[in-house]
Amino acid sequence: MKLIFEDQIAVVTGASRGVGKAIALSLAAQGATLCIVGRDLATLQAVKAQAETAGSHVFCYQADLGLEQDLAAFVRSLHRLDFGLIDILVHSAAVISLGRIEKAPIEEFDWQYRVNVRAPYALTQALLPGLRTRQGQIVFVNSSVVLNAKADVGQYAATKHAFKAIADTLREEVNADGVRVLSIYLGRTASQIQQEVHKTEGKDYHPEQLLQPEDVAMTVINALALPRTAEVTNISMRPLIKSY
Repeated sequence: MKLIFEDQIAVVTGASRGVGKAIALSLAAQGATLCIVGRDLATLQAVKAQAETAGSHVFCYQADLGLEQDLAAFVRSLHRLDFGLIDILVHSAAVISLGRIEKAPIEEFDWQYRVNVRAPYALTQALLPGLRTRQGQIVFVNSSVVLNAKADVGQYAATKHAFKAIADTLREEVNADGVRVLSIYLGRTASQIQQEVHKTEGKDYHPEQLLQPEDVAMTVINALALPRTAEVTNISMRPLIKSY
């Protein structure tokens, strides 16, 4: 029996942990060849080993996508390996820094912009010709902060609004070419970032009360696997029991 994504190539950013890791492993389980990128090579290699148990071919790329030289090197590596023609691109890498607009350092805003906005924009631009050729799919893993921004998240929320704008505009530009674009807006999800956010907020961290990365991965995979007569454009997810 042929797997859903057999003979397809998927690029997943932020794949060393959390939602990115869960999506990467779910794609591998359905036959995709993976190109996974993250800042921590050791954790990427652990994901690679896990994905390979499902029979997937996996290529690891250590890169900080907030750095221009790392992003450019990553794109060059993909093209050198003839992965310019990819089928699925998942933007899951993200960073967050909390702080009141009055005092939050501009340098923190610049850092979040580079990782959360500029990197996915540049990566999409670089890989879009191949995605068009393959009539591929692009997933923007976004945040519910776009729908309901609160105090202390002004910088992060601004980058995620920009992230949404890129996805929405892109969808209008590439749908006619058969490319599908999905944005998924997540409430608080069990992850290292969320653990750090709870610490900053002075709250106890209870991951079992939060949305699970595997829940998100299942939802994304189901959307990507839909027949070509349909497109899911926007999904909003949150924990069933809202504990925050």
